[in-house]
Amino acid sequence: MRKLVWLALLLAVIVVPFGAYVRLSHAGLGCPDWPGCYGRISPAHAADDIRQAQTLAPDGPVSPGKAWREMSHRYLAGTLGALIALIAWRAWREKRQRLPAGLLLAALGLQGLLGMLTVTLLLKPVIVTSHLLGGMAVLQILAWMALSPSLQPVPVPARLVRLAGLLALALTLQLALGGWVSSNYAALACQGFPACNGESWPALRFNHAFHLLRELGEAPDGSLLDFASLVTIHWLHRLGALLVSLLLASLLWLGWRERPLRRHLLCLAAAWAIQVGLGIANVLLQLPLPLAVAHNAGAALLLGASLLLLSRLQAQQTARRRALRPRWPLFPHGRLSGPGEGR
Repeated sequence: MRKLVWLALLLAVIVVPFGAYVRLSHAGLGCPDWPGCYGRISPAHAADDIRQAQTLAPDGPVSPGKAWREMSHRYLAGTLGALIALIAWRAWREKRQRLPAGLLLAALGLQGLLGMLTVTLLLKPVIVTSHLLGGMAVLQILAWMALSPSLQPVPVPARLVRLAGLLALALTLQLALGGWVSSNYAALACQGFPACNGESWPALRFNHAFHLLRELGEAPDGSLLDFASLVTIHWLHRLGALLVSLLLASLLWLGWRERPLRRHLLCLAAAWAIQVGLGIANVLLQLPLPLAVAHNAGAALLLGASLLLLSRLQAQQTARRRALRPRWPLFPHGRLSGPGEGR
């Protein structure tokens, strides 16, 4: 079971950033149907259809390279899905870790549906963002199953647990905002850092920026999405990064006095520094593909470190509550009292 979980985790570490690479390299519609490629098992079998589509639209989303990138991601995701199904079967059979294994299986089914809708609905932003969040959820559950047994719980004040929970929540929302930026191609809407297009606070327009039921690049009425909406999407992601930074600084300030947590806090701070550096570099260097993919992977690393820290702190709080829970007086030794006992 443990080997299966680790194998699935290593594969998920490849699949999630590779999905970002497919999207950012404009290969998301390299095969415009699902699950095959023009109804075939591979781009090699669909070479004639791909060649015809490329002839009709030389600059379109279909080419042999894009088709192979798209299908390679599907092959890897399918292999990960088979491993997750095997993990769920073993968990049910061995009666351990059934809850996380069940969550994995549910996430797998949802991811398959979202993967199909991503293609059939032509990269609709809400579907693409949801697909990203689903992949991150699979990765985080696997990381928790693999790593949490080796992390020792640490007794800390309740306020530190609440602060760690707020940080994990803020990172989840920030990840959703980052997915929304990427799926709307708003990463370069703000030029420069820390200013945005030469302004310390740009003009924002919210009426269309976060409308979920619209097509890619369009407003809800079908007109083109205006540039101010893209700036708004990008700027909110920057503000989210500021909020995460403040929460993390507070957590480091309060948690540093807990010596057993220092190594974990240092890892969390290092992941944050790398992620912020990648975000700034993506803006200043005009979104080079390797850095954009690394930014996606960095988000997964930062969120994972935060969730594992929260798990350590909550485990100790749960154990403490169980220890303080009063026993039912009729069962002083874990059994029914006999005549004359328990008086």
